[in-house]
Parts: sequence; structure tokens; C-alpha cells
Amino acid sequence: MKLNNIKSRWNENKTVLNGWLSIGNAFSAEIMARQGYDSLTIDLQHGFVGYDDAKSMLQAMHASGVAPMVRVPWLEPGIIMKALDAGAWGIICPMVNNAEQAQQLVSCVRYPPIGSRSFGPTRVSISEGVDYGQHADDQVVCFAMIETAEAFKNLEEIVTTPGLDGVYVGPADLTLGLTGRQYRTGFDRDEPEIVDAIKHIVDVAHRAGKKAGLHNGSAAYAAKAAEWGFDLVTVSNDVQLLRTSASASVQQFRELNEGNPAIKSSGQAGGY
Repeated sequence: MKLNNIKSRWNENKTVLNGWLSIGNAFSAEIMARQGYDSLTIDLQHGFVGYDDAKSMLQAMHASGVAPMVRVPWLEPGIIMKALDAGAWGIICPMVNNAEQAQQLVSCVRYPPIGSRSFGPTRVSISEGVDYGQHADDQVVCFAMIETAEAFKNLEEIVTTPGLDGVYVGPADLTLGLTGRQYRTGFDRDEPEIVDAIKHIVDVAHRAGKKAGLHNGSAAYAAKAAEWGFDLVTVSNDVQLLRTSASASVQQFRELNEGNPAIKSSGQAGGY
């Protein structure tokens, strides 16, 4: 069985650079997988992605060697096990608020006797080897998301869950949970109390021997998070990269050609 690139990076005390896939398309996933990320996460919760899309995306990413993860829509055994059987090397589960839910998550991810995952690795035994079942519990990464006031309060209990590899901070929802609508929504928080909360999460996780991941909106903030000690940092996503790159290209064209009479407005009659 192949080794999980995420675990390999951690064994070398290196930060994992994770990308984010919100577009349900195998070709765009393949493009992202070729850009040098250590891991890529398919977002089944908020992404424009369905399970059938995810299957093709996992296949498209395989040749690159990037470690594929899936953020599942919710703490639901069926979709967690199907994502793993399809080839996900890691699960990120949203809205885990207490130790009981963390234990439920682990149970879905790990085979007996640690958990209750049903054995049926339909694709992953082909893509990763026929001995997958013997090594999966050591190689698959299990993240519980910390993104609510309840989860933050119960953090000490959550991180002591056996079989849980770490916690993944969703800063947008965490800010809403801790402060309501007092601040803007989004990532890359700069409010002192939210920054302190984020640093507290990584410290508590590390004291328990667990890893910590953070969702970021920019490479600069992700680098800062790595300095704080985060073991995995997500930098941007395919939607944001496409939007910003397209916008920059259009803006550059407009600026270079402002006032140029040869540039005609769109909508004129005629073909291509």
C-alpha cells in the first residue's frame, strides 16, 4: 500500500500545504493536482460538488501523487465510508461539537476494533493496493472541524478522542459562533480575540498530541499560521483562484487598452 503523503510530511516535521476543490470537475481537479500541493480536499459540504463528481475527481488526481481528502457534508456514516472507499486519504468532518460526536466520527473512519467502518474498499483497493485494509487505519487522516462556540468550549475533550488525528479550524464559522455578526464573515481573521482563539486551538491540540489544520484565504496568512504551529494549512481554492486570475486578466486588458479606438464594445453585429 502507498503511504499517505500527509503522514509522510508530518513524520518529517513539515507543514502540509492543502488545496481546496469546490468545482465538481475532474479536469480542474487534475490541473490543481499538478501544481505542487501536498494534499487536496474535495468539498462536499459547501462546494458545487456531488458524490459522482468526487469519484471522477479522485481518479483524475491519482497520477499526481497528491493526497486526496474529502470534507463530507455532515457527520453521517454512509457518505464518510463511501468517500473512503472511493479513495479519500483523509476525512474532514464539519460541525463536530463534543467528544461524543468526535467518537462517532472516528468510528466511521476506522475499522474494528477501533471503529465500526464497514469493509468494502471498492476503488481504493485498486488505486492504493490490495493490502489497503491492513494499513488503512494507520494511513487515513481523520479531522474534526472546530467551528462553533460549543466545539471551542469542548475542545479539551474533543482532542483526547482516540483515533482522531487532529482538528481543523473553520475560521469563518468560528468567528460567527464566538462573536455573532459583530465582525465581517470570511477567513484570514485579524481580530485579536479570534486570533487568540485560533492559537489556543493549535496549542490545545498539540498538548494532546494531535495535529491542527487551518483554512486560509491567502498564502500570506497560511504562512503566518504555519509559524503559529499549524500542521496543515489550506491555501485558497479553485473558485477563488479562477475568479481572481480571470479578474486580473480582464482588468489588465482594460487598463492597457483604455482609450484605444481599435477596441470595440461587445454586442456589435457580426460573427466570430
